[in-house]
Amino acid sequence: MSQSAQAAQPDPAPGEQRRTQMRRVVLSGLLGSTIEYYDFMLYGTVASLVFDKLFFTGLSPLAGTIAAFGTFAVGYLARPLGGALFGHFGDRLGRKTMLVLSMAMMGVASTLIGLLPTHDQVGNLAPTLLVVLRLVQGVAVGGEWGGAALLTAEHAARRRRGLLTSYVQMGGPAGTVLSTLVLTLFATLPDDQFLSWGWRVPFLLSAALLAMGLFVRLKVTESPLFAEVQQSNAVVRRPVMEILRRPKPLLLACFVVFGATVSQALTGVFAISFATGVGYERTDILVGQLLNGITAAAAMPLSAALSDRVGRRPVLLGAALALAAVAFPVFLMVGTGSVPLMMLALGLLAPLPMGALLGPVPALFSEMFGTSTRYTGVSMGYQLAAVLGGGLAPLAATTLLSASGGHSPTLVALYMFLACLVSATAIRLTSETHGHDLDHTTTSEPERPLAGHL
Repeated sequence: MSQSAQAAQPDPAPGEQRRTQMRRVVLSGLLGSTIEYYDFMLYGTVASLVFDKLFFTGLSPLAGTIAAFGTFAVGYLARPLGGALFGHFGDRLGRKTMLVLSMAMMGVASTLIGLLPTHDQVGNLAPTLLVVLRLVQGVAVGGEWGGAALLTAEHAARRRRGLLTSYVQMGGPAGTVLSTLVLTLFATLPDDQFLSWGWRVPFLLSAALLAMGLFVRLKVTESPLFAEVQQSNAVVRRPVMEILRRPKPLLLACFVVFGATVSQALTGVFAISFATGVGYERTDILVGQLLNGITAAAAMPLSAALSDRVGRRPVLLGAALALAAVAFPVFLMVGTGSVPLMMLALGLLAPLPMGALLGPVPALFSEMFGTSTRYTGVSMGYQLAAVLGGGLAPLAATTLLSASGGHSPTLVALYMFLACLVSATAIRLTSETHGHDLDHTTTSEPERPLAGHL
């Protein structure tokens, strides 16, 4: 085609450009959160299977497991720091730059974990380096989720905000599925090979995932709402202080998702250690985790799309109560030693309501905070729940199981049940945000409904 003919070609229509950009934003959010959670949850699974043997040698099996889960918790403790740090700069400098940085930090840290020497090789330096890299992982994932969720929300049309932002949330179980699938392939190796090098390969693959994710993310445009904030000189100097001045939305956001984060950690991390003690084969447990992620991922867009029609609160409340109802059956079924019952419990009964509870959360959180403080508010709310819920849950559950003699999971199930009731209470106290438009106000309260805004 000649240059004159090319010049005569019309530019894409504005509507087509918006749709193309929306697809890029959704794909970027899904890929970014998948990569982040692949790395983050891979650590949790390997901690359950390997780290007590390689990095915490010389301890009893129980003490080694607690030490391994302790390093897992360190990553969760760093997540609010990442949320506050990335939120601060994301609300001041822009969403895209922070999301590129968070992805790069996670990919580099995970690759380095795959290269770490063991305790037998360098002594106490090995667990020290492991903790440092876990901290970097926690900071990175603390900045990723909130930024990806709100960037999608700020590009999305109001009527589809729940559905489109749920793809970011799907990155959690998708990353878990991917990490479990890759790890399952290497878990079939003989024990000596798996412990010497097999567990390292999934971490080293993070480098390839990082390159793919950055390629997509660099093509995404900045949030149009944040651009309005910059143009109107409405950037907030200290977004964290703005959020803390009126902390009600932050606290409600934290406890809305609290039950889901507890359940996610108990059925996705602690359950591996518990099931190993019951006597299940390693590959059977990993297949159960694979089904867990697939079911949760499938439930998320369905519940989010429903919340676009009937509202966020009724969907979230129903999911929280359903998740509470299955807490005792799930752990009793895993404790039977029956592989089909374990698969049913971890692969369907727990992740279905858990995914339904998590699906509408990105839209709800984005609607609870103004644009000038949204990155900070969304990130800190979710990451505080991650610490109080997911980060401490495996440690707490291991302690509760030990207190019951190491066999009865009743106290663990009670823990999950009560956490879900906390979420149900917070949902009842949260205002309905469905139908609210996102504008560039600085308020930390849910924004008022406006007509005609995308």
